[in-house]
Amino acid sequence: MTPSPRRLPTALPTALLACLLATGTAAAIAQDRGLPDIGSSAGGMLSPARQAEYGAMVLAQLRHAGYVLDDPLLDGWLDDVGQRLSGASDRPQQSFTFFLLRDRQINAFATLGGYIGMNAGLVLAADREDQVAGVLAHEISHVTQQHVLRGAEKAQRESLPILLATLGAIVAAQQAGGTSSGEATSAALMTGLGVLQQRQINYTRDNEAEADRIGIRTLAHAGYDPEAMADFFQTLQSVVRMNQGDERAAVPGYLQTHPLTLTRISEARERAAKLEPTLANTATAGPSTNPLLPPGLRIATGARSRQGQGNTGDFDWARERLRVLSATTPAQAIREYQQMRAKQPLDEARRYGLAFAHQQAGQHAQALQELAPLAQARPDNLWAQIALGEAEARAGRLQDADRRFEALLARMPTHRALALSYARLLGERNTREAGIRAVAVLRPLLGGAGNDLPFQQAYARANEIAGEPVRAGEAWAEAAYLSGRPEQALVQLNNLKKRDDLDYYARARIDARIAAITPTVLELRRQGVRDEEVRGGRLGVGVRTGR
Repeated sequence: MTPSPRRLPTALPTALLACLLATGTAAAIAQDRGLPDIGSSAGGMLSPARQAEYGAMVLAQLRHAGYVLDDPLLDGWLDDVGQRLSGASDRPQQSFTFFLLRDRQINAFATLGGYIGMNAGLVLAADREDQVAGVLAHEISHVTQQHVLRGAEKAQRESLPILLATLGAIVAAQQAGGTSSGEATSAALMTGLGVLQQRQINYTRDNEAEADRIGIRTLAHAGYDPEAMADFFQTLQSVVRMNQGDERAAVPGYLQTHPLTLTRISEARERAAKLEPTLANTATAGPSTNPLLPPGLRIATGARSRQGQGNTGDFDWARERLRVLSATTPAQAIREYQQMRAKQPLDEARRYGLAFAHQQAGQHAQALQELAPLAQARPDNLWAQIALGEAEARAGRLQDADRRFEALLARMPTHRALALSYARLLGERNTREAGIRAVAVLRPLLGGAGNDLPFQQAYARANEIAGEPVRAGEAWAEAAYLSGRPEQALVQLNNLKKRDDLDYYARARIDARIAAITPTVLELRRQGVRDEEVRGGRLGVGVRTGR
């Protein structure tokens, strides 16, 4: 089993790191105030591959610091929303990666390579999926309109090395442990941020206006309510008014990098209103039913109502699952639901959230009590069915859990969250038979799992107990790399090469990954970023580092 991510000190606002990332990778660096950059050579210095490399590096280091919330169900929901929007954007060919951060402050940011992060707090503050989609559409527009890239190319020589060095300092501070870890982490962040602020120019008003304008159009074309962006801006204004007595919470992190005025809100509403008359006569994106086309592809389907027909229908369930996973402890989440129940009966989604909180707390009997009637009433709701199967397994009802998961897999053999949930449960049994079955469950996902950390962790564990040490070692190394530990990944791969039972194909795979990872490790070393466990000789053969 993989250790749970470390939590950064609550006194350290995620907004600070988000700002660091945005400025360091130039997500918050834009054109100089003045004449428009008509002759920009955006893309001339940083190739798409290089942009993706930097974006992936940021995500890996965020994982290493314990910020990222890797949950297959939540990842699937956010990616569904994000890909619908990106497919309806001005650059549908642009690749995007969407991820959640566990912090409850309201924030979101975009960085190079189409990597877009969103805090748990932003989802919890939203009333409906359209509002979350509005924020994503805005961040997508910063990428598609090349606000991010133009700034990155201007700051490439200065900001990116500073970013890498600062992230390395964060990692070192985290590894220091003890009561001083939080102070060291804060100091590392403040130092890096201070340097970056001297070199960064915030998004101009023109950039923000363009991202709003393009984002609202994208929102509408994806089938969401075009007024949702303005609605969420209004929500943020309400948060500011409620928190005026608390200096730390007075301004949400999102507003620190995306300044908001009443004029901006009114302009967003005007833009949305202007779209309304045209939408009835304009073809909009709808889900394709063609089995030959990629899943999630949206094609023109004709008129759309203002009710937000692009909604996945999973927002309420996703928000409650996120409420539990972003809580300081499961006990805190349970108290939140008890307070809600004291005011009014819980709806289905919140009953699910309470059950999931009990499950996270190891209170499986209570979880079963809440989930059984819910799953019976909603047999087609995958969130409830997976949760019930997990509760059954951990309560010792293994046959019931197996029947439930096997029936679901028979219908959806390539569903990522379903396969990963079952594989993890099988891995907990620690038997060769369970490992073999887990490998079989995960195999249909193998082709597209190169950058999938939860998959690599589950696949490593499955092969480990199935008696396949080489495959397990490769997957653990990949998990280490995706977790921001490329040096550890390299050590593990080199250790694997020493085995005398490698066949030709395994050796070729390992050599290829060593060749791919080595430049990243060398670049980090050049910036003075080293993995302390590797440097201290504490990493041994076969050690799992995908945490």
